[in-house]
Amino acid sequence: MTKEVSRVVPYSMGIKYVDLPTFPDLFRWEEDNWQDESMSWKESCYVHSGISGNVFRLTGPDAQALLSYMAINNVYKWKIGFSKHLVFLDEEGYIRNHKLTIRDSEDSFRIFGTNSPVFIQKTIEERHFDVKMETIEMCIYQISGPLSLTVIEKVTGQDQRDLKFLQTKPITIPGIPAKLELARIGMSGTLAYEIRGAMDDGIEVYNKIYEAGKPYGMQRLGWRTYTVNHTEGGFPQGGCSFFVSFMLDRSFINEQDELDPNYAKAMGFKGSIDPSDYAARLRTPGQVNWLWMANFDHDFIGKEALLKEKENPKQKLVTLVWNKEDIQDVFMSLFEQGEPYKFMEFPNLGGYNTGGHTDAVIDKDGKRIGLASVGHYSYYYREIISETVLDIDQAEIGNEVTVLWGDYGKRIKPIRARVERYPYLQMPSNKNYDLDTVPKGY
Repeated sequence: MTKEVSRVVPYSMGIKYVDLPTFPDLFRWEEDNWQDESMSWKESCYVHSGISGNVFRLTGPDAQALLSYMAINNVYKWKIGFSKHLVFLDEEGYIRNHKLTIRDSEDSFRIFGTNSPVFIQKTIEERHFDVKMETIEMCIYQISGPLSLTVIEKVTGQDQRDLKFLQTKPITIPGIPAKLELARIGMSGTLAYEIRGAMDDGIEVYNKIYEAGKPYGMQRLGWRTYTVNHTEGGFPQGGCSFFVSFMLDRSFINEQDELDPNYAKAMGFKGSIDPSDYAARLRTPGQVNWLWMANFDHDFIGKEALLKEKENPKQKLVTLVWNKEDIQDVFMSLFEQGEPYKFMEFPNLGGYNTGGHTDAVIDKDGKRIGLASVGHYSYYYREIISETVLDIDQAEIGNEVTVLWGDYGKRIKPIRARVERYPYLQMPSNKNYDLDTVPKGY
């Protein structure tokens, strides 16, 4: 059974959801308030349900060979029960998609959160891989923050400290006859887990997690704040901070000879870069600091282009911290006559659908030197920051640049910005988190 996310709609009590037929409660836009949500993964923890949905299972004797052909990663050094972050390219070297994938057995894999099954199926057929692809629906709950493990132990009633980073294992929740799994993975930049199960069990599982977490200050994270943790924690993601190239693939867009001129508008391409400049919304592995993932001892789509980038990288990903006085000018323009500057939503300056938002970054001479993904207000740091691709010679910490804030063809505000560390969040990473410091929940 397949369900499609259709639109963002308002509901009562000021709550908004991404409207998913039958299960709207799993896709909250905002729950309590974004300030508390923003602090949750630093002080307590959150539960996020918004990546629930389609998961693609690949089975068959050629499943591993298929993934090897599609991904830049080495997929042969892969323990059963562990996950990898696979990166798929197109022939030009742009990121076609990138997804968490788990190896369930010798010849069975699950790809989470992907919306490009056409490309996978087409590759299977054209290359004659002996692989079966099927779609399953799962509720996926990210639980992140210093008390995330405490809450998970509380809701399961068991010690869960044996679980290694990127590992997955089966679990149960007392009172719910559901097959569930626990994974140590997340996008907050600190201790994080996921609980997964069948979609039909989703609401009951969610409620159990939240009830167990409330005494510990758990927040229900919505999509409005979800991208803040990516920007703070240093996790560039298609759909959040850039655009994935499979969305420009004619096989995905009904085999059109060329893109509809209204496509950029329909996809919500915002920012000071011309909406018709699709390439400015795409990213290569080098531009998001992922060249270290590449393994060149196998043939894969986009290998030649990636080799060229590996030999001569031109850009890298940094954090920009925006100038507060210039930001104040944006809001002051609302109280002046004439066209105001583009409004800044908080905490995600661009509001919903941010992957296509790109602002130009220039140097003191007005030369374009980079591309800024949509900015975010960090309530924790009380700064506006953005993941930004910069020319390598401009990427030194402390360098002063200018972000052109606004939409193409409208009033533009030059905002001074400073190059800072990447990732910006300074907390123990999930992989290296000392679990002895986490209070027990069982």
